Amino acid sequence: MTPLERAKKSTEAMWREDGASQWLGMELVSVAEGEAVLTIVIQKHHCNGHGNCHGGISYALADSAFAFACNSRNQATVAQHNIMNYIAPAKEGDRLTATAQEVSLQGRSGIYDVRVTNQNNQLIATFRGMSRAIKGQLFVE
Repeated sequence: MTPLERAKKSTEAMWREDGASQWLGMELVSVAEGEAVLTIVIQKHHCNGHGNCHGGISYALADSAFAFACNSRNQATVAQHNIMNYIAPAKEGDRLTATAQEVSLQGRSGIYDVRVTNQNNQLIATFRGMSRAIKGQLFVE
């Protein structure tokens, strides 16, 4: 199995069980080994009292992209630590894209950077996630 085939099969297995990302309205755009891209269109129920996209929504989008990227090798992997930096507000109607990229993978620990941009490629937020591989796989290989 090629790394891309493994990443796609891992993603399919995870997506089937990922009620949260689906319920929030995320769409999985692409995945490769150590990479993932997800999008969401910001709707009224995603906005806070200031009329901006709630920080938890953009965080959830970045976190989901991180999750698909770090689980792309069919090794069960969880977050051990992450940080989000909010750069600019997103508004209702914006299409946010979270692009996750592996920075480092050493043993059971990984580092991933995620950029959240809007439909104009404006940077909305950055996210750095540290992962930890645990026992198990997403599918039998």
